[in-house]
Amino acid sequence: ILPAKLINGGIAGIVGVTCVFPIDLAKTRLQNQRQGQQVYKSMMDCLVKTVRSEGYFGMYRGAAVNLTLVTPEKAIKLAANDFFRHQFAKDGKGLTVFREMLAGCGAGMCQVIVTTPMEMLKIQLQDAGRLAVQQQKPVMMSPTKLVATNTVLSRSYNSGMVVSAPRAVSATQIAKELLQTQGIQGLYKGLGATLMRDVPFSIVYFPLFANLNRLGQPSPGESSPFYWAFLSGCAAGSTAAVAVNPCDVVKTRLQSLNKGANEEAYNGVMDCVSKIMRKEGPSAFLKGAGCRALVIAPLFGIAQVMYFAGIGEYIVDNSPLSLLSP
Repeated sequence: ILPAKLINGGIAGIVGVTCVFPIDLAKTRLQNQRQGQQVYKSMMDCLVKTVRSEGYFGMYRGAAVNLTLVTPEKAIKLAANDFFRHQFAKDGKGLTVFREMLAGCGAGMCQVIVTTPMEMLKIQLQDAGRLAVQQQKPVMMSPTKLVATNTVLSRSYNSGMVVSAPRAVSATQIAKELLQTQGIQGLYKGLGATLMRDVPFSIVYFPLFANLNRLGQPSPGESSPFYWAFLSGCAAGSTAAVAVNPCDVVKTRLQSLNKGANEEAYNGVMDCVSKIMRKEGPSAFLKGAGCRALVIAPLFGIAQVMYFAGIGEYIVDNSPLSLLSP
């Protein structure tokens, strides 16, 4: 059953990411803005300005990293949660909410192996356009005539020293430089903040989904209709996303290697939390919360539909390998 689960998680991740990636890009750029240096007023303003200055595909900056790594990430998350739920239910009794939360916690801890480097690389690529616009802000007089950022983004890649100018580089180049300069821990910068976000997310999401989905079951033995699975995934995903948004803001700030003018660096989670609180106030921790809810809701709704539709099972059953087996 595991290969089928991995296929389901993978397909769901690819479909979901393709649908909602521009909103995720807006979330990263809004979360990285500091007070007094706002380039974007809202999610829609961010998307409009991104299309104007970077073209339609500017909204998909960093999508390749996500599409490559979202399959193992979603697969690990969904399969690990199922594995832990199965282990905790071995005594024959139904799962208590506490045990469901423990299973979610286990799933969250497993997925960060892939999530941390994926998010690390994605954030560098997503935030490059915001930094370019911010650097050119004095030149921009009218909001309708945004200066093209291509000249800044196409600057040669300078691996010798850290520069604040965004660089037109690929995820592979960033990963290579991080591995050369900082070793494997360079790719895992922000691991603590990622754990802080993903473990509580899974603790909230999986039990909430399981209980919401149970309400749609016609009888205890039957599974709920697919639209109910989708709505349950959306509701549980958006609730969990907003609940852990402060951790997501901290993670985004810690993982941004390039800073704009006058943007401070942070030495770990606690330093980041105290500086944001002191300089921007508690409301800064809710930056991008709406975007995040809009990203996560359909992502997990689609994931649950794929999971319950059994597409992975169908592929495995009809693959040449299964036909060869007796």
